[in-house]
Amino acid sequence: MIGVFVLAASLLLLEKMLRLFEFVSMEGGPIGVVFEMLVNLIPEYAGLAIPLGLMLGILFAFRKLAMSSELDVMRAVGWSYLRLLRVPYLITLALVALNFAIVGFIQPQARFAYEEMEFELRSGALGASIRVGEFNTIEDRMALRIEESEDEGRQLMGVFARVADDDGQVLSISAREGRFLANREDRNTIVLRLSDGVIVHDVTDGTPRVLSFSQHDLPIDLPALEQFRDRGEDEREYILPELLEMGWSPESTAAERAASQANFNYRMVEVVMMLMLPLLAVALAIPPKRSSSALGVFLSIVIVVSYHKINQYGAEVAEIGRIDPTLALWGPFAVLACLIGWMFYQVAFVPGGQAIGFLESFYSKIARRLKKLLGRDKLRGIVPDDDPDLIEDEVVGEVKINAV
Repeated sequence: MIGVFVLAASLLLLEKMLRLFEFVSMEGGPIGVVFEMLVNLIPEYAGLAIPLGLMLGILFAFRKLAMSSELDVMRAVGWSYLRLLRVPYLITLALVALNFAIVGFIQPQARFAYEEMEFELRSGALGASIRVGEFNTIEDRMALRIEESEDEGRQLMGVFARVADDDGQVLSISAREGRFLANREDRNTIVLRLSDGVIVHDVTDGTPRVLSFSQHDLPIDLPALEQFRDRGEDEREYILPELLEMGWSPESTAAERAASQANFNYRMVEVVMMLMLPLLAVALAIPPKRSSSALGVFLSIVIVVSYHKINQYGAEVAEIGRIDPTLALWGPFAVLACLIGWMFYQVAFVPGGQAIGFLESFYSKIARRLKKLLGRDKLRGIVPDDDPDLIEDEVVGEVKINAV
């Protein structure tokens, strides 16, 4: 169960990690911020990874018992499936409480922290660097280009700067090297100390003046950093008590009530659905007799992921007021709960019943046909094409061996 949870969360994070690396590199921010943003994404992905790990953990446990015939022995001595599900349900209740805490309280805070970090990265508050080999514009008054950077950005080689003032005068500065220095008197200004360069002063009416220097300090005004918004612009950033207060408060607008109720019902239905997962796992874990089909494992993953996506779509539709939040989210839950209940009843109370017997039969027929076709292809690769009688004899011999 823990292994499936770690695997599912890792796959989701790896898919997001590539996008974050590209985003951070384009914005010129530090690489370490990528891992901080991934930490804030863990609660978001845990909402899907925890139910998936719970169901597959129970499914693999019952499948192992069924494949080794130990489940038949337990059933023969009078242990029902409900008796066997006592311990899995204790684990389920613990994970339900954990998931409730995550989606209700931890996930909103982590989402807000992620959005704040992304905003700071875009605005340059996390120490965005100047791109080497490109022209960088600072407050529409200064263009700066750096050929090379050494010593982790402390030493700049081949510096060119073009500065314009309000009077229309332009300074074009080129220097062999430079270095950024902090200004203790004014934190909104940094100093670019240039060495061995030339200044060309262009005036509107007159001849440009040229000045050579061995050292020159060029002050650079930093752009003012915008303040990030307060938490609560997105309903997904509210914790459950705040959603309850806003969703059923007469002081809230109709749009706020719809969005809050949709988000609240989405979180609750995701948690409550976990109580049905042990029954689904048992119904899909037991293959037909004398069969090792893993179709139930595949279907279990498809059902959980599809239901999660349906809930997301229902929450988005209910948020804009097109459908009632209760119907959009609890309706699919009721349908799937009835389906799971019927599947578990077929396995637990119907003698020889199979929840997905018709799918297993169809799957076995397709598998046999594929094996037969693959067997013929292998024989065609071994036996010459000009000996059809030998090909027929070999195929018949293969069928006899498989029958024995």
